[in-house]
Amino acid sequence: MHGEQRKDHILIVDDDVEIRQLLKEYLQKNGLRASTAADGKAMWKVLERSRIDLVVLDLMLPGEGGLSLCRKLCVDSQVPVIMLTALGEETDRIVGLEMGADDYLPKPFNPRELLARINSVLRRTRASTDTLDKPVDGERLHFADWTLDTVSRQLISREGTVVPLSGGEYRLLRVFLQRPNRVLSRDQLLELVSGKEAGPYDRSIDVQVGRLRKRLGDDSREPRLIKTVRSAGYVFAETVRVGN
Repeated sequence: MHGEQRKDHILIVDDDVEIRQLLKEYLQKNGLRASTAADGKAMWKVLERSRIDLVVLDLMLPGEGGLSLCRKLCVDSQVPVIMLTALGEETDRIVGLEMGADDYLPKPFNPRELLARINSVLRRTRASTDTLDKPVDGERLHFADWTLDTVSRQLISREGTVVPLSGGEYRLLRVFLQRPNRVLSRDQLLELVSGKEAGPYDRSIDVQVGRLRKRLGDDSREPRLIKTVRSAGYVFAETVRVGN
């Protein structure tokens, strides 16, 4: 029983019953717990009653589409998401990554590759969480007109408005706040946020920086908080104060 509780729990959201059953059986044979859902409504029901460690989400779903569900998942929870996309859906893949998905896999795919990607995302998520959850000299980080509560993981404006952050946005902001006024390359940021090396065409950090700027109201054309350093990376150009 205790061993079962320690298994990572994966939720497969796909309207194809054969794919759901195939993946569920394959993941269970490889030491994971697995639940399934045919659409968004069923997905939320599973998330309400079970602790899910990762969601495998097909973008082509009946009712509410996968992109909309991906956006809500990344805003409302810290659960990592791997998208399943039909071959050639380049635009949907990019939009999904911009919304905060952790990885994607085009259909058709080998279940073994999906398992490898699931394990990779889980390792990266745990590695970055372990690093970010190390105690600081206080529970709140103050900068400009904002406060980041590192206990509740909430971004709070001077007026007291709470701005929701996805898991990726929180990790990126925390990295910046722990290293203010220091130029960080894209490779460094990707390693610190996700625990992985950048590929030659990896632009996920640029996408996350763009999303984080929007959350902070930081004009991407003339940013004052997260500034672009040409050919070098980014710098968080603001004083950070630790306190209650």
